Amino acid sequence: MATIPPPAEPATPAASAKPPSPLSFVDYRYFWLARFTAVMATMAMVVVIGVQLYDTARTDYGMSVHEASFQLGLLGLFQFVPLAVLTPVAGWAADRFERRSVAIFSNLVDLCIAATLGWFTWTDGLTLPLLFGLAALHGVARVFSGPAMSAIAPNIVPPTVLPRAIAMSSIAWQSASVIGPAAGGLIFAAHSASVYVFAVLLLAISAFTISRVRPVLPPPSEVRRHPLREMADGLQFTWRERFLLGTITLDLFAVILSGATALFPVFARDIFHTGPDAVGFMRAAVALGSVAVGVGLAIHPIERNVGVKMLWAVAAFGAGTVAFGLSTNLLLSLALLVVMGAADMFSVFVRSTLIQLNTPDHMRGRVSAVSGLAISASNELGEMRAGSMAAVMGPVGAVVVGGAAAIGVTALWAWLFPELRRARTFEPQFKQTD
Repeated sequence: MATIPPPAEPATPAASAKPPSPLSFVDYRYFWLARFTAVMATMAMVVVIGVQLYDTARTDYGMSVHEASFQLGLLGLFQFVPLAVLTPVAGWAADRFERRSVAIFSNLVDLCIAATLGWFTWTDGLTLPLLFGLAALHGVARVFSGPAMSAIAPNIVPPTVLPRAIAMSSIAWQSASVIGPAAGGLIFAAHSASVYVFAVLLLAISAFTISRVRPVLPPPSEVRRHPLREMADGLQFTWRERFLLGTITLDLFAVILSGATALFPVFARDIFHTGPDAVGFMRAAVALGSVAVGVGLAIHPIERNVGVKMLWAVAAFGAGTVAFGLSTNLLLSLALLVVMGAADMFSVFVRSTLIQLNTPDHMRGRVSAVSGLAISASNELGEMRAGSMAAVMGPVGAVVVGGAAAIGVTALWAWLFPELRRARTFEPQFKQTD
């Protein structure tokens, strides 16, 4: 198994009882900024693409609310297909190639997508097929970025700092998720094409800053095997380790059932009767709750009864989803979304830390790819589920039923995977072997 090279700056004091801040390592600072800017650009694009697709379906194609909602569900499907097909390849690439290069390449692909969307927005040439196609390409970029970025962090900080590093990485993701949607919605409302110029600049900054991190070489492999065999290893390892399987699939099924973000444009336009800026505020409200919890966890990470706390956080997210679906007041809905974001951040922190610390370094890229597929599948398939159900029972029914089902899944997983309830600390739940 590869060992973590000693950081160039600064040396950890031998006598220090408390691990240093991850930001005291220069490579981690570059990594944090790269993650922050890339996510801010991506979240701004996601909000605007959803708004543009819904408005195009309603205005240019004359679709009803139910028909246009179904198009939002299809958008999730178009983003999920490349993730499902390419995830094994992306995980293998993160374990076999220089991880910075993989992350930079994916950022540049996303930059080209943003530039293309900006051009067609400027020339008023957007169509549903074009939006679906570019959304699928956006999924391709994300599938390669996720495993590479996730596998970088454990190699640039010592193991004792990793829980705080993961919390601060989540802060980067969530704070960018606050700023990105709000900025994207406001910029789009002022000048539609400018939001993509904003995204291009941020993605260029992200590519540059990740290039400043020292090279993160793939861990050595004692036996070189066929790439397809190595890709399958990640799936087999996750399936074999019930603790990892339960942790990953809990998020997968809970978010598939309770995902409501795809219907934000529907709620904004046809329930709250507001403009696209409200979509950005709804996205930002979720992330605001996440940031608040993320900051708290970075300062005081939890150490005890982590498994039970993760299960309760997922159940709280489902309950918040039910309340959001029943609300008809925008301010109340925004408050509920803040609570949902806080619960989600708590479960994300516990899950991410458990997965990273329970995975050998030579498998991290592939296991991160499996985890990333579950997260992305839950988001995209959750959007498809929400859009399809909204076409049948309306947006309110789709959200309420989904949130209630997520609570049921949490209870079921607590019974099916007692390993989750028994996880007292972040210490590995099994003996890692090379």
